[in-house]
Amino acid sequence: MQLSQSQLQKLSQELRLTPQQILQSTILQLTTLALEARVNQELEQNPVLEEAESSREQEEGPEEEKESKEEEEIDWEEILPSNDDYQPKQEYDPGKPKMKMIQPSPRGLVDHLREQLSLLNLDESEELIADEIIWSIDERGYLSVPLENIAQGLQQSPEKVQSVLKKIRTLDPPGIAARDLRECLLLQLAVQSNSHDATLMIRDHFDDFANKRFQKIMRELEWDKERVQKVQDQILKLNPKPGASLVSSDPGYIVPDLIVEKVGERFIIDVNDTRVPDLHISPRYIQMVARGSRATSDTKAYLKKKIDMAKWFIQSIHQRRITMIRVMKAIIDRQRGFFEGDEKALKPMILKDIAEDVNMDISTISRVTNGKYVQLSAGIYELKYFFNEGMTDENGEEVSTRLIKDKLEQIIVAEDKQKPYSDEHLSRLLKEAGYNVARRTVAKYREQSKIPVARLRREL
Repeated sequence: MQLSQSQLQKLSQELRLTPQQILQSTILQLTTLALEARVNQELEQNPVLEEAESSREQEEGPEEEKESKEEEEIDWEEILPSNDDYQPKQEYDPGKPKMKMIQPSPRGLVDHLREQLSLLNLDESEELIADEIIWSIDERGYLSVPLENIAQGLQQSPEKVQSVLKKIRTLDPPGIAARDLRECLLLQLAVQSNSHDATLMIRDHFDDFANKRFQKIMRELEWDKERVQKVQDQILKLNPKPGASLVSSDPGYIVPDLIVEKVGERFIIDVNDTRVPDLHISPRYIQMVARGSRATSDTKAYLKKKIDMAKWFIQSIHQRRITMIRVMKAIIDRQRGFFEGDEKALKPMILKDIAEDVNMDISTISRVTNGKYVQLSAGIYELKYFFNEGMTDENGEEVSTRLIKDKLEQIIVAEDKQKPYSDEHLSRLLKEAGYNVARRTVAKYREQSKIPVARLRREL
């Protein structure tokens, strides 16, 4: 019998993640501060989830004690299966006073500029233009929208918009609302005294100055070395991003996600989540689901769903703690020399190495280490710091590329800034130090370390 097209069956494999797996992956990649925010959000959205408070047990009256006795008869395993991997959260050194972390709250660039508009004596139409210009300034402090677009959108003449822009550029900080770096520097020089030479340099020789063609500048302007150096020093004191200090929301500190302390010959690993509240599921809602009550079936189904979500959320937090400790322990085992205090003992290590050590997927290790920090006695390090490729030195030993980059930076710091080394010369110097690195590899390491080419490192 021949099957019709509609009767044909196709067998295929398809990988689908369960809601629990998706939640677990999401929680795993959160930093400590992000996890704290996520917990607070979950507490607001899920009514069955509560913050555990030890004081509540002490304040229970007779009625609460009676309810507690009734709850002992509930089949908890049916409602909330136990998690064998659960580990209670460890408080890190409770004897030490807790640091009070204060996060600054900058007013923001827009508010800062709008507060100064009253100083400009603008009429109603000019205020409308000024407001549009201010909202078109990016986080660096540059005007990111062409004046023609602003004029067309407000149905104003380009000349009037240009006039308002000129007034806004008199506001603080100097250099605000420039359209490019050259214009930004010129605006700042305009309010400084003794800036004639610097203004001439930026206005007429900006490209040569940016590319450090000092010999060409001296020939064309007929200046000596001292005069060019004085101008360069003045220009380097200017702010290339005048708006950055007013829009940054960076708190200026790093909250470590892990804390490692050496006690004797052992390393004690703590997950720094003491700011994250302990959670539990409200016993009252569990009773409503487990026992017969006057609640409707829809209500019970809703509560059962919320209880399951709360259970997954709590388990995901516990699993995050366990996974982070396992990964950190594997990193210490592979980089023990570094954690013992020898920075030069950092060995080549990739995500795959740790994944094999802890029997997890590489993507899981990536989530654990991405954006996370560990506090050691020597300072705070990003977990990604310990992962690096390796190469073989002249003795046949495998060394970390990070050590090669450090050596490269040391050579460049000590070079003659009037005659900086080319990548080819840097390659030869690294070979003399025992690292057989090709010129292209030197260029790659230099770019990764954000070190400019020799031409841009040249000084007078």
